[in-house]
Amino acid sequence: MNMRHFRRDNKVDVLVVKSNNPKSTTIVSDDIRVLDDGVSPNLDDGGSDDGNGKFPPENGGNGDNGGEGEGNDDEEEGKEFGAIMKFEDVMRETEKYGAILPSDILEAAKSTGIRELILQRYLELQGAVGPLGFFMRHCGMLRNRMLADPAFLFKIGTEIVIDSCCATFAEVQKRGKDFWTEFELYLADLLVGVVVNVALVGMLAPYVRIGKRSTSAGFLGGFSRACCDLPSSVFEAERPGCRFSVKQRMASYLYTGVMQGAVGFGCGIFGQGIANLIMTAKRSIRKSDEDIPVPPLIKSAALWGAFLAISSNTRYQVINGLERVVEASPLAKNIPPVALAFTVGVRFANNVYGGMQFVDWARWSGVQ
Repeated sequence: MNMRHFRRDNKVDVLVVKSNNPKSTTIVSDDIRVLDDGVSPNLDDGGSDDGNGKFPPENGGNGDNGGEGEGNDDEEEGKEFGAIMKFEDVMRETEKYGAILPSDILEAAKSTGIRELILQRYLELQGAVGPLGFFMRHCGMLRNRMLADPAFLFKIGTEIVIDSCCATFAEVQKRGKDFWTEFELYLADLLVGVVVNVALVGMLAPYVRIGKRSTSAGFLGGFSRACCDLPSSVFEAERPGCRFSVKQRMASYLYTGVMQGAVGFGCGIFGQGIANLIMTAKRSIRKSDEDIPVPPLIKSAALWGAFLAISSNTRYQVINGLERVVEASPLAKNIPPVALAFTVGVRFANNVYGGMQFVDWARWSGVQ
């Protein structure tokens, strides 16, 4: 196929396309298309659009709704998080609060802009009195979770209070008359439980993804990016620009299970180690026939790791899914305390069951 360019009257560019068939000639100008001998108009355009601003399916786009899906996504995200603010608007709003943006948020404002609601939440929270304002300015993990879910700290506080109370009740019921002789074990479980609760709620909480993705090469770099692309929990809600496949959700369950197991093992080493030291010190001062054997340290830590990886991971994944359904309901959106009340209720039930289950696991394994 031969192509020649001509200029007519210095005004109109004309492209003459001749095929191997001498009878077939196509003349295309900026306002004229002449097709001879039934030449099809679907010429190979090398990946350009189809003339309607949409990419045909074979060129990697969706010919039916190529630009419509993205427009709907932007509109949906705009309803939830507000319009995208340009850098100048972001800085103007920041100056009103007398605040300084962290480097990652500042970089995002320069490159892509920031959603109005996200910026507003940050500016309000960073100015809070006390530890909250300090950690919002200097702790990205807390900041990003608070920006995605303002009830994040409420959920952690609820978890700690309920777990401490329910753990006490459950262990009194399960240990019975042996409660005071096993008090060191109860105290170790209680202290470690506080750390574990923070880890469990924090790992599964949704968070705002700010800043550029890692560009590290090699296996570790690819693995790190794959982990960052996973949802924080199996039932995390999708948002425009943040989509998760079924495989990613399944991988998230396994990934959080491994992470929680590691936290459980570490906390078990620390908590049980303290308990064992207390028990040994008491026996060195006064021995009693009612003294129970000092639990094995490594075996106890392994129990904590297995319990968190299997039981706690599964239960808290379900809780996050239930909270997501309730928080998205029209009733909770109109009456926010409904979602908070549901959080208290469902986490209360979970902690009663989980506390009793852990004592059973400890006895079945021979640790306690």
